This record gives sequence, structure tokens and C-alpha cells, in this order.
Amino acid sequence: MSRALIIVDVQNDFCEGGSLAVAGGADTAGAISEYVDAHHNEFDHIIATQDWHIDPGAHFSDTPDLKDSWPRHCVAGTRGAELHPDLDTEYIQAYFQKGQFTAAYSGFEGLLAPEDAVPTGERQPGAMPADAAAYAPPENAIGLDDWLQSHDVEDVVVVGIATDYCVMATSLDAVQAGYSVTVIRSLTAGIAEDLEDAVAEMELGGVEVS
Repeated sequence: MSRALIIVDVQNDFCEGGSLAVAGGADTAGAISEYVDAHHNEFDHIIATQDWHIDPGAHFSDTPDLKDSWPRHCVAGTRGAELHPDLDTEYIQAYFQKGQFTAAYSGFEGLLAPEDAVPTGERQPGAMPADAAAYAPPENAIGLDDWLQSHDVEDVVVVGIATDYCVMATSLDAVQAGYSVTVIRSLTAGIAEDLEDAVAEMELGGVEVS
């Protein structure tokens, strides 16, 4: 049995100063780095997910309801989509990018990014890349579940941003896919001030929240 750590969406746009900032995002990036530095030997695999929007339709809105529609964020190829600099990427083996052409919250909607497609952050946050097609996943890109299965993973630990959206969606999908799932609450940052409903929903869905 293999064990994997999934780091969810610790990106510039979701941390202070980003277009869709979550309070405590930068601190969470640093805390995850400290945790990984101390505990990386406890995991067989460490992976990260990224919101990676090219043309997600109604997911972007000038008048967002902050439930189903949001301000422009994590546009593929921009600095906002890049991982936060306080997140140490030394031990991350693979990146899964989600939401290219539709809303996506769960990392299990993500596709493996080619090694040569690591975001450079050369564009300004919120700027649409000149050639969006260049940031689309290849047709044969592998999904997160297939990748985990191919590496014999049975147990996953989930951390990242945001507790009540992408962390929750990823962890619940992991349970549905048959994995044993733990969320380390202190290594997440949420949008809502009160996260008890999100924690209760995860626990009801079979996630261990520690």
C-alpha cells in the first residue's frame, strides 16, 4: 500500500494579494512546507493540484455570486495560477491541473501536467494568455485517480486551499474513489469564517478530519 499527500491549490490568486484571496492562505503555504519538510518520508508520493482556467465559461463573472461564479482567477499561464512562493516544491512529484474549460473544484477533475508545462508566471494575474490553446492539456493526459491507482496508492492525506471548496471536493471524491482519506485541518485555509459545516460534511462523507 502506498500513501500520498495531495496539496490542493496553494496558488498566488488564492493567497493574500491574489484576485480571490483566502485569509491565511500564505501562512498555510508556509505551514504545509514545514510539514512536508518534517514528514515527507512518511509519504510515498507528494502531488499538487492547480486551478488552471483557460475558458471556464460562467465560472468567471464580473458579478460573481461567490458560490458558483467567481472573479477571474488562476488563468492558465499567469502568475496568479502559479504555486505560492512559500510552498516548497522540492518534494512534489506531479501536478494536476483542473478547470481548463469548465468549473472544477475537485483535484480528481485534474489532468497530469507535462513536466515542461510548469507555469512561469510571466504574465500578470488576470491576463488571458495570448495563445490559450498552448495551455490546454494533451489529449492523452492522465487523471488523478488513474495516476494514484497506477502508483498503488490506497491512503491519501489532503491539505491546501480552500477548506470548504476544493479541499472538501477533493477529499469527498477521494472517498468515493475508494481511498482512505484524512484532511489535516490546520494545514488548510477556508473561505467561510465558520468551517464547522464543511468539516461536518466531510466527516459525514467518510473523511477523517484531524
